[in-house]
Amino acid sequence: MQWTKQNEQTVYENRWFSVNLADVELPNGAHLDHFLIRLRPVAVATVVNDADEVLLLWRHRFITDSWGWELAAGVVEDGEDIAYAAARELEEETGWRPGPLRHLMSVEPCNGLTDARHHIYWTDEATYIGHPQDDFESDRREWVPLKLVPDMLARGEVPAANMAAALLLLHQLRLG
Repeated sequence: MQWTKQNEQTVYENRWFSVNLADVELPNGAHLDHFLIRLRPVAVATVVNDADEVLLLWRHRFITDSWGWELAAGVVEDGEDIAYAAARELEEETGWRPGPLRHLMSVEPCNGLTDARHHIYWTDEATYIGHPQDDFESDRREWVPLKLVPDMLARGEVPAANMAAALLLLHQLRLG
């Protein structure tokens, strides 16, 4: 059963996102107004070291007023290669310059409301270049053993679904 978008108009926009209103036709012929948020792609990256520890950021999200472990992430700038953006974000937020990145997965974290796509990369090589440029984005940066990931998720310490999925896949790839 496929819904069909008849038209779409922008209600609000800025450099980060736009809020649009779509006229959607349902399979039974009925129409409904549906709001959607159009977002730029997000690039995400982390490092897994030789000890099977993953580089994570402990940060507060004011929108949900919650703390949790995350991977370095940010929007892809216009014309920027996604893998390059992931490497840039990792370096800016952690102070670690990644070696060659491998694509881990791409996810749509909330596809009933937004067209956001998060592209997640990882590497097993990185060089510490110094204190992170964007240290205001996290309270701390730590190497966390991958073997702890399932228990961290069970305790709710990784609240973002995209980060949880990536960490579970890394856990499986490295330890499974």
